[in-house]
Amino acid sequence: MLESAERIFSQKGIEKSTMQDVASEANIGIATLFRYFPRKEKLIVAVATRMLEPMLDYFKHVADLPLTCLEKIEMLFDFFIQDQNHLSIIFMVNFESYASHLNEPVEDVLDFNALNRKIWHEYSRIIQNGVEDGSIRADLPVKETLITLMNSFALFSRKLTMKENILLLESDLDSDKQLELLKQIFLEHLKA
Repeated sequence: MLESAERIFSQKGIEKSTMQDVASEANIGIATLFRYFPRKEKLIVAVATRMLEPMLDYFKHVADLPLTCLEKIEMLFDFFIQDQNHLSIIFMVNFESYASHLNEPVEDVLDFNALNRKIWHEYSRIIQNGVEDGSIRADLPVKETLITLMNSFALFSRKLTMKENILLLESDLDSDKQLELLKQIFLEHLKA
């Protein structure tokens, strides 16, 4: 059901998708879908939460590796470069827009937020590793700098993936090359 919902929400957009669209895609009856997800918002948040789980697993994996902080940061940047699952990115961009335009909080968003906090906890472990191992510059406000760089990199990665749908400007430089260049700029800035 969640995979079908992800496909439908990504292809049609969250607001234009119906529960019947999802049920049809999943080859189940609408009553079955409503039994598990009595409101569309519950299904939307369940899909968004499911999509964060691989990121949490990867951040945990990287945080546990016996590498320097700089090497771990590079691996996280590479994760965003390689994570070009187009439908997933489209869904997450739509989800963030959808949730931000609602007058009241999305039902079950606490689960989504809790998973996000777990991801940031793992990233905080990596940041602490950088403070301890000396692989990043000591003159930087470490936490603020690393969070800003990771957010910037992840957002830019999403925008590059989304630009395939809209011709904003002509470019001879493909998305992967742009992300690789940005990664190198950020890593050079951080390097001790």
